Amino acid sequence: MKNNTSILIGNSFPFSLIRRDVTIEPQPHSALKAALAGKRIVSYWGHTNTLARAEEFAGCGLAPKSERPVLKLNDDHFPTLGNQTFSEVWILSPDYIGHFRPAVGEEVPPEKISGWQILKLTWETHE
Repeated sequence: MKNNTSILIGNSFPFSLIRRDVTIEPQPHSALKAALAGKRIVSYWGHTNTLARAEEFAGCGLAPKSERPVLKLNDDHFPTLGNQTFSEVWILSPDYIGHFRPAVGEEVPPEKISGWQILKLTWETHE
């Protein structure tokens, strides 16, 4: 059930939407670049203040089509956005400078980001 034409990417993923077996793996930058190559990017990026830094790192546009799009689950418990279903989600999570930790609800200033952690979430498809 792998989506071969699009890639779903965001800055986090709500674990409350995990309702079937999922593998979470840290990935190198090269794996992200390979996954993005030739794909239509479907983004649910939620923090506009970090978007430019993330796009610089990824080497492509990551702006969502709407402000703060909502992920949902289909009847088989796969993540969906709009009318597309995915069995993979890529997460770009910021690494912060020093011991910085944002306050609850605080937007992270881009200058506090020192790098990015890449996670690939893969839903078991039992194929």
